[in-house]
Amino acid sequence: MYKKLKKFFQKFGERENTNDLWSPVLKDGLWMSQRNQTKTPRVLIATSMGGYQQGALLESVLAVALTLRGAKVEILLCDEFLPACQLTKIGGNPVEQFLSSPKQARCGKCFAYGKDLFSPLGLPVHRFSSFVTYEQSLEVKKIAAEISIDDIDNYEWNGLAIGEHAKAGALRYYASGNLSSEPHAEPVLRRYLESALLTAMVTSNLLEKNAYDVVCFNHGIYVPQGIIGEVCRRNQTAVANWNPSYRKSTFIFSHGDSYHHTMITEPVESWENIELNEAVEKKTMDYLKSRWYGTEDWIWFHEKPESGLEKIASEIGVDFSRPVIGLLTNVMWDAQLHYRSNAFKDMLDWIIQTIHYFEKRPDLQLLIRVHPAEVRGVVPSRQPIVAEIQKIFPQLPPNVFVIPPESQVSTYAAMQECDTVLIYNTKTGIEISSQGIPVVVAGEAWIRNKGISRRHGDIFRYSTSFH
Repeated sequence: MYKKLKKFFQKFGERENTNDLWSPVLKDGLWMSQRNQTKTPRVLIATSMGGYQQGALLESVLAVALTLRGAKVEILLCDEFLPACQLTKIGGNPVEQFLSSPKQARCGKCFAYGKDLFSPLGLPVHRFSSFVTYEQSLEVKKIAAEISIDDIDNYEWNGLAIGEHAKAGALRYYASGNLSSEPHAEPVLRRYLESALLTAMVTSNLLEKNAYDVVCFNHGIYVPQGIIGEVCRRNQTAVANWNPSYRKSTFIFSHGDSYHHTMITEPVESWENIELNEAVEKKTMDYLKSRWYGTEDWIWFHEKPESGLEKIASEIGVDFSRPVIGLLTNVMWDAQLHYRSNAFKDMLDWIIQTIHYFEKRPDLQLLIRVHPAEVRGVVPSRQPIVAEIQKIFPQLPPNVFVIPPESQVSTYAAMQECDTVLIYNTKTGIEISSQGIPVVVAGEAWIRNKGISRRHGDIFRYSTSFH
């Protein structure tokens, strides 16, 4: 799914060394004069994980571009300091191996890549270890080791939701929506708590020493980036987060927080009065149609999607001549990390309750499309939705159908035949609603409270209108 995105970054990274990457810039007299001037604004690029190569590469480009435009740029890198972070995944770092060493197996290569990438630029590079004293590190270890496991979720440090971020980090490591059945979950969670606390101290101490106009870094969620953002906001330091967007050759830059959150809170006034003339509408709808096949994207989930209605009906067993309600899932761990729950305990609770409801509505069909990223994403899920459903419904009601994640059935083609689509927080809600199909939001989603979907509280009150 990320082939085009990887190719984009590989053309920058496939050099013998990073000096070769920047040699044309470093030899330019303009670079030296701009770099050595006293300038404003003062920008901290908090890359942190040098081993997140595509992030470090783009942020090195930002560092150069901002410097040439008059900014005073500094870098923040983790120097084998955090015992756990976003780059740690159970698939590449099994639990026993992960817990056997005070630092991660990939730490050396991670720091080396970041250092080799940024050092040739001659910009100040701050290291995590320089901003935590020995006494503070001992304090962190003591807290992480002694706090009750039941108190970690709600643990706060200086008003920051450290425990919440630690829990999110552990969930992402396991690629699961809960820790209850995961091996060695408690020591892994405590390790992420230690990392979250250390990151909070590093960022707090750095901001106390240096006043920055803005701090820029990737994602804005997970450990350590989520913690860095929390500390900056508490310190009233401006934040700019970025992430690759689906459309090729584009990135999302959001101000104040991760785009996962700003897209929810943005006021409708910022876009509702855009002139939607015929040309703009055609361009928009043409792009949305291209999403079916990923032709304009560098992130997509199907190589050869099946969009033929008869083939879809034959594979799944649904009868599109009768009323059909679609339901789109997220990856379980992804839904837990990015968005808060509202009317339901979590996404799985919503799915199970919805199946129970349709069990009593034989006049309607429920078509559940499990997100393809469960098996095709960067972090494949270890908590498959189909398996979770089967725990409660060994035999599905005859009017409930499931499209599994490995199926090549086009989500768009299937949902286009539905009378209404239920979502928890998938981005696809934007695309489905643009087709004029009613969308009911049951969790926290970008289209919630935008006037283009029905609220989770209305999910059952509107049920009589489904048919």
